Amino acid sequence: MKTNALRFLVCPGCKGDLEVSAESTSGSEVLTGWLFCHECRRSYPIQRGVPRFVDAGRYASTFGYQWNRFPTTQLDSVSGTRESEELLEAASGWTARDLRDRLVLDAGVGAGRYAEVVAAKDGEVVGVDLTSAVDAAYANLGQHPRVHLVQADIFSMPFRNGTFDLAYSIGVLHHTPDPREAFACIARAVKKGGGLAVYLYGAYGIARHFSNFIRKATTRLPLKVMLVLATAAVPLYYLYRLPVVGWIPRIICPISMHPSWRSRWLDTFDWYTPFYQWHLQYPEVSRWFRANGFTDLEIFDGPIRMRGIKTEES
Repeated sequence: MKTNALRFLVCPGCKGDLEVSAESTSGSEVLTGWLFCHECRRSYPIQRGVPRFVDAGRYASTFGYQWNRFPTTQLDSVSGTRESEELLEAASGWTARDLRDRLVLDAGVGAGRYAEVVAAKDGEVVGVDLTSAVDAAYANLGQHPRVHLVQADIFSMPFRNGTFDLAYSIGVLHHTPDPREAFACIARAVKKGGGLAVYLYGAYGIARHFSNFIRKATTRLPLKVMLVLATAAVPLYYLYRLPVVGWIPRIICPISMHPSWRSRWLDTFDWYTPFYQWHLQYPEVSRWFRANGFTDLEIFDGPIRMRGIKTEES
């Protein structure tokens, strides 16, 4: 944790100011210590460089396992691609000019694939995750001067309303127990005139009905078993690509069709293990934006990718 994070971190309970007590440091990073609230006298530990405002990942614990098992698979700096950069732009429309010198919230940071992109474009990014995925993100990005990482619940984040210039949540809200309320919590953290972008699973097509049926079994299996089962996606990819013949299995048992074998393994595991997995439609998500004071909505290719500008306080 960088001590300059105290300018935006507050107690998630009472929104009071926090004071840091460092036990061990490394350069500008507080590795272990405590954050104390002046108002309600609560305290929060700093462990392995990350302030912890929750004890565990609860309903999203599969992602903690996932991102510590695949910590660098989706990082552009490791893969040598621009995939994460392109996906962030596809969901938000933001360019380097939009991100430069902005304080940006990454709600559901995972291993840090999009936070890396924002920092590379000279934005200052605060990555929040409910799970131990923040440990993978810290190993990847924790020493970066423009990256802050926090373990916290999206429903009770340690920020005051109107803190961030920009916020995004890509592939996360549909894995929460209440996507609409999770969206509202993120929206409140955006300042007036700021932007919010999301990517959500769409309730379109028939393949999701088959995968949802399969998930009734896979979400009950041990994660190590699912990790093994997900390896089937690696060779099945070549069958699924066959014209005509591959169409049927793509519908009745969807897998990732990513060209990289490791990403296929990861993405298929990601699809079949989370406890919650909602599918939304554009009209519903549009209502979320408008209900939280956002206008100038823009829809991007591939459901559901949308952004808006906050014109009213929610």
